[in-house]
Amino acid sequence: MSTPFDDLEAEAMKLPRADRARLADRLLASVYGDSEIDDAWAAEVERRISAVEAGAPLIAAETAIASARQSLA
Repeated sequence: MSTPFDDLEAEAMKLPRADRARLADRLLASVYGDSEIDDAWAAEVERRISAVEAGAPLIAAETAIASARQSLA
């Protein structure tokens, strides 16, 4: 027997990828608040900039995407 959550999840998974992403963004904002998400992204951007300025090796976008896809498979 499915729960309302299971039913909602099944319906959400039928949405196109872009719509699922928008839905996920709205759900996260409802849990954490927009300012928390913005603050977290700002901190991450600053961390990445500092790493690049310190000489951290850069990875080509194609390599990073291929690696992410492989880990999800």
